[in-house]
Amino acid sequence: MKVAIIGSGNVGKALAGSATRAGHEVTIASRHHEKAQEAARATNSQAAGSTRDAVKDAELVVLAVPADKVDEVVGGLTSDLDGKVIIDVTNRIDAQDPGKVLDGTSNAESIQRQAPKAHVMKAFNYAFASKMADPKVNGMRLDGFVAGDDEAAKQKTLEFVESIGFRPVDSGPLTMSRALEAMGMLNVLLQIKHKWPWQSGWKLTGPTGDDKK
Repeated sequence: MKVAIIGSGNVGKALAGSATRAGHEVTIASRHHEKAQEAARATNSQAAGSTRDAVKDAELVVLAVPADKVDEVVGGLTSDLDGKVIIDVTNRIDAQDPGKVLDGTSNAESIQRQAPKAHVMKAFNYAFASKMADPKVNGMRLDGFVAGDDEAAKQKTLEFVESIGFRPVDSGPLTMSRALEAMGMLNVLLQIKHKWPWQSGWKLTGPTGDDKK
């Protein structure tokens, strides 16, 4: 698939590297073109001159920017996102007062309202960049949860999730992005509280399937 990744930080680079290794055609865009070029060189992908150039022919648009830049990035693309599958990877994090972000809303739903003709999916936000680059713990595939309302877009996203190494899990409608964002917040808080090494990931075990995969 043709994949546009908006964001050249650790998350954007991790997903770009995983996607290119999986055989996808990846283009990276950033506010600073030199950072996009640097990320592209590091991940064997291509750098776009602008976010608009990156999404133009993309089948999937991965939004991997800081949460406080989401409105700016999405607003700057306007109709360029019409009909596109947007994978929202963003998290609002407040380790001091988690209740400020665990407020019954989600970034993904906000993006869908801002880009009503796009198909917004929530995925990857619950995983650290290290696990996006290598979605295994002790040889076990981590789960890749996907929430969204459009079934065709969700199937394409689940296919992408599986292609880079996660076990794909359909997690229901876009409203479930609230739960996925809470999982991202919880994962961060656990690392801080217990001084864990930021290598943990989510795996649902039991009669849901083969938990060794």
